[in-house]
Amino acid sequence: MIMNNQTLISQFLLLGLPIPPENQHLFYALFLAIYLTTILGNFIIITLICLDSHLHTPMYFFLSNLSLTDLCFSSVTMPKLLQNMQSQDTSISYAGCLAQMYFFMVFANMENVLLVVMAYDRYVAICFPLRYTSIMSSKLCVSLVVLSWVFTILYSMLHTLLLARLSFCEDNVIPHFFCDITALLKLACSDIYINELMIFILGGFDIVIPFLLIVVSYVQIVCSILKFSTTRGIHKVFSTCGSHLSVVSLFYGTIIGVYICPSANNSTVKETAMALMYTVVTPMLNPFIYSLRNRDMKGALIRVLCKKQISL
Repeated sequence: MIMNNQTLISQFLLLGLPIPPENQHLFYALFLAIYLTTILGNFIIITLICLDSHLHTPMYFFLSNLSLTDLCFSSVTMPKLLQNMQSQDTSISYAGCLAQMYFFMVFANMENVLLVVMAYDRYVAICFPLRYTSIMSSKLCVSLVVLSWVFTILYSMLHTLLLARLSFCEDNVIPHFFCDITALLKLACSDIYINELMIFILGGFDIVIPFLLIVVSYVQIVCSILKFSTTRGIHKVFSTCGSHLSVVSLFYGTIIGVYICPSANNSTVKETAMALMYTVVTPMLNPFIYSLRNRDMKGALIRVLCKKQISL
């Protein structure tokens, strides 16, 4: 279909990962194992938190939502990546590409907001321990999660609608393994000034400000524990907050590098590798980071398994 001398395409081609053909099967097995580990690990965390009453606290309520987000986040890109690695047809329809981009942004931004909420929860727990239960009430926790979903849905819808108004020419090859907004904008024939302006403005509110809020929260936490805690207390607090800081470092480090501070000489391979970190690796590592060093999660697993054995 021709409009204003521009061909409107009906599908895109995903180039995928720069993997030599002889190594395709090896990497397919690796990514399949990563995806299954991500699904299983996050599903176990959600199940334990739902089944064990000891974990019905604000911290684990937010953690269950983070695990659900990671599970969905990984499922937006990984199945299509695995399919393309086993198939000669790497095409994705125009509507399917926009849908993938929309849900990718929803769950990426949801993880972003949840990390801020979890940092605030740790801040209240450590700096105001006596008022923790009154501040972090069930009503507030549910409200924070609901508002997070509403914000991410509206934010992602805005960018998707702005992209849907653009025209695309004959070039429909996306040098990525999923439909990323920055890759799609490079293929557009029409003016993308508004899109780039909204990414720059809203990106600051959506990524930079949450990151700064997390930093401020942990600065307050560190100042508080250094003033009033013993050496044993300091070790316990850092052990508790260390897992959250690890996730924050992994997630924000790559996100800021790709979207906020991209360099002109960034190669496609480098951008793809950074995208793999926050789309594939981070959702897989979260269950291990939050459970392996967490006595409550280990105790919940033992209690659930013991109840299962008794019932059998």
